[in-house]
Amino acid sequence: MKKRITFNSPVILSFVFVSLCAMIANYLTAGVSNRLLFMTYHSSLANPLTYVRFFTHVIGHAGWSHYIGNMMYILLLGPMLEEKYGSVNIIELIGVTALITALLSYFLFPGIALCGASGVVFAFILMTSFTSFKEGEIPLTVILVAVIFLGQQIYEGVFLQDNVSNLSHIAGGLVGAFVGYQLNKKK
Repeated sequence: MKKRITFNSPVILSFVFVSLCAMIANYLTAGVSNRLLFMTYHSSLANPLTYVRFFTHVIGHAGWSHYIGNMMYILLLGPMLEEKYGSVNIIELIGVTALITALLSYFLFPGIALCGASGVVFAFILMTSFTSFKEGEIPLTVILVAVIFLGQQIYEGVFLQDNVSNLSHIAGGLVGAFVGYQLNKKK
């Protein structure tokens, strides 16, 4: 019996490969491509690239470990979510998460640049906890994931001084939880 490799999750695999191309471009341009296209920061609203970056910042990453960490979660969770909810819903989730995290960063932290798919990762994590959700029930796993996740992000945001955008993680998680709830409520 002959085995073949399948392109089983087009949105997720495309996201991973486009992010890889952005990562390579970032190295080849010594960071210029990230600053130009794959990083959101407080720039003039008259600049059309500001609006592009509101969405494309989730494609860029600060380094290989940042890229690999995010892509491992996206490859682990994304195909299951794409199969369950469909490609269009996953594209919309990624876009909404990118926009919300960019706007929060733009208005609340004007001196900070933001890049990476961490918000999308946390949207996937919280959305995954809703996969067995049924109308009229709240799975204990949803409560535990939300409490542990939010607790960790709040703790790290208050007590750790690192380059991690905990607000993006929280916002992404809330988007994923909301979308997961809404999509499962409809079924």
